[in-house]
Amino acid sequence: MGLTALRMPQLGESVTEGTVDRWLKKEGELVLRDEPLVEVVTDKVNAEVPSPFQGRLVRIEVAEGTTVPIGTVLAQFDVDEAAAAAAPPAAEAPAPAAPPAASSPTWPARSAAAGDGAARQRLSPVVRRLAAENDVDLTQVAGTGAGGRVTRQDVLGFLEARAATQPAAPVAAAPQSPAGAREELVRVSAVRRQIAEHMVRSKHTSPHAWGMREVDMSALVTYRDARREDFAQRHGISLTYLPFVIHVVCDALRANPYLNASWTDEGIVLKHYLNIGVAVALPDALIVPVIRDADQLGLVDLARAISDLATRARTRTLRPEDVRDGTFTVNNTGAIGSIQGMAIINQPQAAILSTEKIVKRPVVVDDEIVIRPIMYLTMSFDHRIVDGLQAGRFLDAVQDGLERWTPASIRL
Repeated sequence: MGLTALRMPQLGESVTEGTVDRWLKKEGELVLRDEPLVEVVTDKVNAEVPSPFQGRLVRIEVAEGTTVPIGTVLAQFDVDEAAAAAAPPAAEAPAPAAPPAASSPTWPARSAAAGDGAARQRLSPVVRRLAAENDVDLTQVAGTGAGGRVTRQDVLGFLEARAATQPAAPVAAAPQSPAGAREELVRVSAVRRQIAEHMVRSKHTSPHAWGMREVDMSALVTYRDARREDFAQRHGISLTYLPFVIHVVCDALRANPYLNASWTDEGIVLKHYLNIGVAVALPDALIVPVIRDADQLGLVDLARAISDLATRARTRTLRPEDVRDGTFTVNNTGAIGSIQGMAIINQPQAAILSTEKIVKRPVVVDDEIVIRPIMYLTMSFDHRIVDGLQAGRFLDAVQDGLERWTPASIRL
């Protein structure tokens, strides 16, 4: 028997940290291989992490509500050597920083380890919130985490040391709300904070540009209305417009590869595979599971994949691999009534396409005003990778593919 470490897994593309939301086992309990062990939250997924081996949970290293980098040791297990050897390899943890000297407290003096390194910039949402709420300058806090990272305990220790050196302040009356008692503070969940940080990071990273097309959906509306009941009876799932859109998008991406790319310091990485992310709205979050090799799937398989991923997203049963390696995102905002909007790019992708609500509108066809089912296509794109000409050609291709659609143009 020997101690084996469970580490924070990689739970999505570009994810660098995760928050331990809830431990499902207690110290001292026996845990079976593949038994759910801990719930971890990132901006991409809220997942139950299964135990990679069988043994006794000896020690929990990361408390609930704590955010740590990928590879951090979460817990220690007592397992036999054969079971430990059979376990899948864990992410490699960063080298730990040297512990502070015990002879003198590190607060509030600034340490070299907590200086200007990259690790210090990767502050968790918990640390940022705690510092903001208590007016703490984090450059004055010595970090004892990996690579000099400032942890929650570092901030709490700094606050204790600061309080001990300051005279007690007179108790002030609680400030009155300008609106009386008609306001409510809603505590933000870990996943909501992760999403917020991901969105802010995306806006700061990519110069967003935007384009739109007006699409006549007459052909698809007619086909879907005629086939939807038969499709549901034969396949047990609803026939939506989304699989048609994804099929056309894949064709357009093959013709316009820079929309299926990522920006790096070394250059633009063109992805020669089409993994399409589908945004799924939850009551308190937004998750983007991925349809892998979507261009290889026919209409029925696309519809099944969309239904399966959406169902598992809403029941919180997505696996970490379900949200990794997306190359382009389709956001079906029309399903919630939107007719026009500008989405934020899902990093590190080049663009995100939104399909808006189909609305009957008067349009001019052959110099006559007619009523047609019209859908707006809107797309946000990274202007470092794509210029207006490339974005326009891609949108033209999607528009043309939807308007000229026939049953013969799609794989069933």
